Amino acid sequence: MKTKLPVAGCRLQVSCASPALRAIFNLQSSTCNLRRAFSLVEVLVVISLMSLIVLALMQVFSTTQQAFRASVTQQDVLEGSRATVDMITADLRQTVPSGGASNGAVNFSVVANDNYQSSSYYPLVQNLPGSSVPRQNLLNCFFVLGRQNTKWFGTGYIVNTATNNPLYPLYRFYAETNTQNNPVTLYNAFYDAVKFGQWANMSHVMDGVVHLALRAYDTNGVWINNSVRAYTNAQNTFFISSPLADGEAQFYMFSNTVPAAVELQLGVLEDRALSRAESLGIPNSWPSASAAQWNYLTNRSGSVHLFRQRVTIQNVDPTAYQ
Repeated sequence: MKTKLPVAGCRLQVSCASPALRAIFNLQSSTCNLRRAFSLVEVLVVISLMSLIVLALMQVFSTTQQAFRASVTQQDVLEGSRATVDMITADLRQTVPSGGASNGAVNFSVVANDNYQSSSYYPLVQNLPGSSVPRQNLLNCFFVLGRQNTKWFGTGYIVNTATNNPLYPLYRFYAETNTQNNPVTLYNAFYDAVKFGQWANMSHVMDGVVHLALRAYDTNGVWINNSVRAYTNAQNTFFISSPLADGEAQFYMFSNTVPAAVELQLGVLEDRALSRAESLGIPNSWPSASAAQWNYLTNRSGSVHLFRQRVTIQNVDPTAYQ
């Protein structure tokens, strides 16, 4: 007799305990994962795009760093220039008359830069954008006599044009002596230091000074230039020597004569222009031996920072101008 067994359903429950079945399921899973991955071409495209983005970011970062360094350097040049103007201004304010004999001690003098130096000096002429009239930079060598309590002191400034590294260095001379001595020795010491290139005996102030000029004014506010010679009185306390360019004068003041006011002009090259110019040649025999340097600086008028300061001399004697 046959007995019918009840069927629970048409579904067969298959167990995955078998190693063969597990391998089949793992192979199917791996095949599905491979279908969802990137192709080699897609990976190469992504790498190329990422490389371009990184290169662009590096260029932006490099440009930003250069601009930041240039800004910091320019700020240092400006601060150094202002400090130099303040120092020269303080020295000019201490100018006093010596009260000595004619052609004795020099109270105040302004001469051309090569008046004391043996090397020839050519003023730097720069082209101005939008103008056919060039700008002529001047370099003056000047000396002032001061007095404090029981001592005389002399201060002088000179730009050395016979060196290429550093280029256009500004030096400050300082010496003092007792009031019992003749202060003419101070001016003579300054003259010898400049003439014989004794730069180690002077203080190095800053580099890149392409323009240093002084203008003296009398008690009426009149600029003392080559057309003003009326102040050469019987004591010969003041005289103007050979003229400079653009109406500038070079002169010496003795006895009780000092200027009532002095206008200081200082022109300083930017750091990058200065470094570039230093690498182009030696300027002590301009313009023949260093034409590249000369031409470069001629077209860099925009790289020169100009400072002007009017200084009032408190110890002026009005009777010296009568």
